[in-house]
Amino acid sequence: MKLLLIEDDIDAAELLVSRFRADGDDITHAEDGAAGLQLARQGGFDVLIVDRMMPKLDGLELVRQLRQDDSDTPVLFLTALGSVSDRVGGLQAGGDDYLVKPFAYAELRARLEALARRNASNADTQLTLEDLTLDVVSRRVRRGDVEIDLKAREFLLLEYLLRHKNQIVTRAMLLENVWQYGFDTQTNVIDVHISRLRAKLDKDFETPLLNTVRGEGFVLGTGPEKSGASA
Repeated sequence: MKLLLIEDDIDAAELLVSRFRADGDDITHAEDGAAGLQLARQGGFDVLIVDRMMPKLDGLELVRQLRQDDSDTPVLFLTALGSVSDRVGGLQAGGDDYLVKPFAYAELRARLEALARRNASNADTQLTLEDLTLDVVSRRVRRGDVEIDLKAREFLLLEYLLRHKNQIVTRAMLLENVWQYGFDTQTNVIDVHISRLRAKLDKDFETPLLNTVRGEGFVLGTGPEKSGASA
């Protein structure tokens, strides 16, 4: 993800920047609201992470001005202000999500990835792999000339796998990005949904698309190491 963090707490910002960069994200930091607004107006970010209480320009006014500029970049408020009225105010100002400090990094990341995925889906609404097609807008899935009926969670699971086709996807990644929260990775909820999805995608078709990579996760497509995959 390409992120813009607008946060005046330098110590907290440095910790977040270090963590996101370690995960491979491209993150820019602005130390006050005015500088953050200037950077945000340049565009090119997947998500903005905005504090509420900042010098020069507070977070609410920053987001209001962005929305007046017709910017549709997703915004997540990250703040110590956690009352119901604070949350409502942030969303009414144009925020897309609201997370209160202190927070778990895994939850922050999951929320940001969900916002980035939602934003990307607006531009990329039809996903394909060989003869498999998923339409994000119509919520229809087809393989060849066969329409496949998926439940809501199965659809989200397939969408995520298609956006990461031919890549190994771990259980932890699915928990954070499809279920959007973290819990015991030993739970069999992932395997149950994968099994149901595989039955719908690959039944009656000669070439299986959804495979398990032993000890690592799952891959939709060939994957980087086809020899390590099993149906």
